[in-house]
Amino acid sequence: MSRIEALAEHYAKHIATPWQRTVAGAQRVVMIVYDKELERTLRARKMAFENATHQAGHDWFEIDLSDAFAKWMASDEYRDAYFESPEDLQIKLDAEFPGFLANLLRQTLTNPEVTDKSVVDVFGLASLSALARVSEDLKIIERDIRGRLVGFFPGTFESNNYLLLHARD
Repeated sequence: MSRIEALAEHYAKHIATPWQRTVAGAQRVVMIVYDKELERTLRARKMAFENATHQAGHDWFEIDLSDAFAKWMASDEYRDAYFESPEDLQIKLDAEFPGFLANLLRQTLTNPEVTDKSVVDVFGLASLSALARVSEDLKIIERDIRGRLVGFFPGTFESNNYLLLHARD
């Protein structure tokens, strides 16, 4: 059995357990942590996770944040100036990008089809490395999580910290 198949099997057992409805938004987040080398393999086999979700009686809604930074930059009228002086971008990135990510997530989380029995799966977290802290973005949207939010996270979990691509928490 491959590592992705083993991960999907473990996920299937977890997602099939009865859900408590009275838990806070932060407790509705499930992180699937896997080796960074498996990113492409996981994406190619994500149907195993989707099938497990459906077999457990839940709906599957998918979000891919891979191009979130590109969309955010493309919408900024001063983007060309930031490319000339990237060091000037950090303040704006810290102030505005988390809200932009939260809005992208909220579009799916608040969709009328998403219920307290739905699973919203987030791919593309690796693309946020050095741009955002996933934990901070989750705090912004945790009230909008109705069912479960599953983050596919290429990295490690050490000392109560998720290390994205082994680079930073």
